[in-house]
Amino acid sequence: MPEDNIASIVRSQLEVFRTEDLLVEALRDMVKDEIKRHVRQKLDENPQLRKEIKAAIGELVVAKINETYALLKLTKCGAELGLTMIPKDLREKIGKDLASLLEKEVSQVIEKM
Repeated sequence: MPEDNIASIVRSQLEVFRTEDLLVEALRDMVKDEIKRHVRQKLDENPQLRKEIKAAIGELVVAKINETYALLKLTKCGAELGLTMIPKDLREKIGKDLASLLEKEVSQVIEKM
């Protein structure tokens, strides 16, 4: 019985290294590298396009930051709405705990930026 367990463990580990999968993954990486090389070459040939792409990426980053900020504001509003539906005696305690939690979370988000 233990021999069967060992054999099944060995078989399952060997399947991780299936040659076809490794080959496909290696070829996929080579294709990605070649595409990246080609894109870089074309951008080196066209500095204006490179500049436009960098500007667009910058705009996208700002848009994502604005989106995140808007979602945080919506979350805050949802929490406030939820608090209005809670009895007053619990509302104050939960409000303080929630404010503390949100402050901590926002601080962590800002640190990551």
